[in-house]
Amino acid sequence: MRILIIGAAGMLGRKLSERFGRDQVLGTRPISDLTLADVTGGDGIIAADLSEPGVAGELIASRPDVIVDLAAVVSGEAETDFEKGYRVNLDASRYLLEAIRLAGSDYAPRLVFSSSIAVFGPPMPRVIADDHPTTPATSYGTQKAIVELLLSDYTRRGFADAVAIRLPTVCVRPGAPNLAASGFFSNIIREPLHGRPAVLPVAAEVRHWFASPRAAVGFLIHAAAMDTSVLGRARSLTMPGLSATVGDEIEALRRVAGDDAVALIRAEPDEAIARIVDGWPRGFDARRASELGFVAEQDFDEIVRVYVEDEMGGVLG
Repeated sequence: MRILIIGAAGMLGRKLSERFGRDQVLGTRPISDLTLADVTGGDGIIAADLSEPGVAGELIASRPDVIVDLAAVVSGEAETDFEKGYRVNLDASRYLLEAIRLAGSDYAPRLVFSSSIAVFGPPMPRVIADDHPTTPATSYGTQKAIVELLLSDYTRRGFADAVAIRLPTVCVRPGAPNLAASGFFSNIIREPLHGRPAVLPVAAEVRHWFASPRAAVGFLIHAAAMDTSVLGRARSLTMPGLSATVGDEIEALRRVAGDDAVALIRAEPDEAIARIVDGWPRGFDARRASELGFVAEQDFDEIVRVYVEDEMGGVLG
């Protein structure tokens, strides 16, 4: 089996490629070739900007059996840089789909697309069901929703075998803070765990939908290996996760790392971030994905412990 990961230099791309490298199989099929691509390139990763015409065709010339598309401009940057958001989050995916279509009628790879719960927006019920319509309130969410429609149509026409997984906010993310509006959800856990201060820009009552990086990698692998015949025309799946408030996060941090860690969090309200976050979903009934075998954490303590195990070797700093 040949696998291509696009956006391989990102956090999930790195973790997914490491997992494939360890397992050497997808489902029951041995992995014969693993190709990594990202706009940045370097360290075994092909430099490839799929928003440039022609690049996607070159990248899939070897006809990978599975393509995992993780490339994206994150939410905050997509909102502030309108043109870049649409170029990277929409045009690149459209070029990829067209390259797949033009590769020949005998080629229809499994295409796993990392979508987002940002495809949902007001008006929203407290808990969003699988049949709730997409009403994005941001450019990022709009771009993801458009690609979901394209994936369904290209699959309907037999050009690809696509699955879009709507990821919860992935937390706790390792590394340095990024430009995502949701970045503070990770920052207020990660930084204190390492003895560093963190800024909280929203109220403790803010509620959101989370899963760990470990769970997110599991989602991607399951989507790549699953029997898609059970999906029918509905190719976009909201992933299971955990509904928690910022206050719940902080109390989980307290239970895992103590009061000294919590004391490193400093409240600095940011109206721009609060406005974006206010338009995001707070909870889901992700029954369809759960019944199909996708699994996430059950409480925020578990999410914090996953970070400590995976990023700190199981030892608090």
